[in-house]
Amino acid sequence: MGSNGNQYSYLQKVWVTAGIVALVVVVVLLLKATFNVLLLVLASVLIAVFFKGLSGLIQRKTKWKEGVCTTIAVVVTLLLLVLLFWLMGAKIQSQAAQLSETLPKTIENAKAKLNESPIGKKIVERISSPNAGKKAQSLVQTFFTSTFGVLGDVYVVLFLGIFFTVSPKKYKDGLVKLVPNKGRAEAAALLEKIADNLKKWLKGKLFAMLIVFVLTATGLSIIGVPMWLVLALLAGLLNFIPNFGPLLALIPAALVALLQGPTTALWVIGLYLAVQVVESNFITPMVQQKLVSIAPAVIIMAQLFIAPLTGGWGLVLATPLVLIIMVTVQELYIKKQDAA
Repeated sequence: MGSNGNQYSYLQKVWVTAGIVALVVVVVLLLKATFNVLLLVLASVLIAVFFKGLSGLIQRKTKWKEGVCTTIAVVVTLLLLVLLFWLMGAKIQSQAAQLSETLPKTIENAKAKLNESPIGKKIVERISSPNAGKKAQSLVQTFFTSTFGVLGDVYVVLFLGIFFTVSPKKYKDGLVKLVPNKGRAEAAALLEKIADNLKKWLKGKLFAMLIVFVLTATGLSIIGVPMWLVLALLAGLLNFIPNFGPLLALIPAALVALLQGPTTALWVIGLYLAVQVVESNFITPMVQQKLVSIAPAVIIMAQLFIAPLTGGWGLVLATPLVLIIMVTVQELYIKKQDAA
């Protein structure tokens, strides 16, 4: 009888273990298949965090009701964006058109200058080879991978962000109810902690983007680079992408400056490097001093792991994703280990 009981217990453990492994495999496969959608949801959450942060600021200043302040935050933000693009659209459009016409000529000039030296010839041959072209095309296709198309992704992110902004408590309570009763208070506190860190990170990131735009626009206009406005806007926007964004912004700026001569191109490269030194060593540390510390290498590794699967969204959202994971690990594991 005892032998049969032990055998039954053993078989039960085997089936339970097999069931857990199967469940983990199914969850992993589902996450892999839906990871792009999860990133869109994360982007929507960041939109909602921005709207709620602005709404809270308006409420503190005016003492108006939360619903009124939220409506003002959403409407005013959208109106400001429309007004900004309407006022600056014509100039940006003309400069962007000029940039698209200028870049091919600039690339040809750069090739001609490189061909003047033996090392330059090897670089041109390597860049112009069919394999390099295929790799570059594959990289571009990966970067611009989207879930529902670019416009579809923007539509989903914007409207989900507005829905999350209008009734955040409903979605938060829905997530908390997925947790067993004894852990719901801890889950609610964790979500609050994550939201607070995301709000601080986003506030600092937007401030850093503004500083990069102002410094870059000022420097480019002083140097006398044409299309300085669109290049500065590009630098400010791409600064949202850590590590790779500033490099992507530098390439067109350097190519445009090269049309005016190598000296101008060197001045522009020096300007972009100086702006990044200021942003990386002064602005970002000042912003992140109240956040969970994230090593730059961790962000780079996250981007390298996520980007091949999700394209540009992985590069853009790697930092908030890592921030969420680190806050979760710190609250649910590290603090408990320290307390023990």
